[in-house]
Amino acid sequence: MIRLQKALADRGVASRRAAEELIREGRVRVDGAVVRELGTRVAPGARLAVDGRAVAAPPRRRYVVLNKPRGVVSTARDERGRRSVVALLGARERLYPVGRLDADSEGLVLLTNDGAWAERVLHPRYGHEREYEVLVAGPVQGEAVAALRRGVALDEGVARATRVGITRRGARGALLRIVLRTGWKRQVRRMCAAVGLRVLRLRRVRLGPLLLGRLAPGSWRELTPHEIRALGG
Repeated sequence: MIRLQKALADRGVASRRAAEELIREGRVRVDGAVVRELGTRVAPGARLAVDGRAVAAPPRRRYVVLNKPRGVVSTARDERGRRSVVALLGARERLYPVGRLDADSEGLVLLTNDGAWAERVLHPRYGHEREYEVLVAGPVQGEAVAALRRGVALDEGVARATRVGITRRGARGALLRIVLRTGWKRQVRRMCAAVGLRVLRLRRVRLGPLLLGRLAPGSWRELTPHEIRALGG
């Protein structure tokens, strides 16, 4: 059973706040009866009507993992006309990304139409780690790695890497593995800049227990029931 205002929001009628107004005004019927109590709970499949018009059943819940290519924005739509992760899926449902990954970065992005699940995935109390492969220019000194572990000051506060390791050194630069517990805007790039490292490529390879694995750039798949439970608590 779920609250009536949430049921209306889930079915795309209005936001929860706007749905509350509809209920107060006596414009909502549940199984044929007018309901004015905001705390009323209804079955997910209840027959709902607003202003005498039937409200369609809620859409099928979807949980998708996508390997976002560089240049694609992690929004439902973009005012500058850039290609979005939602357009990449071509889904008929109204899906939206869980969190953000900036356009210059690539890798693991989740999409869903389950707002409550998305909130749980991102909530700090679940402590889902975010792991990145980061190619940086030039040699990397030990002090830079140590500074990332100690933490650097950003506008939101002190940004501290849970783990940092150098997995490869080469003529072009070094490949780092950086693990964070926060997902601030462009956080990895800003942290690297703060310790004198220039990012050439950034790829998210893990979120909590979910690995990107061998999913090709631009490809996606549905999450398994086990993965959905593991990420959403």
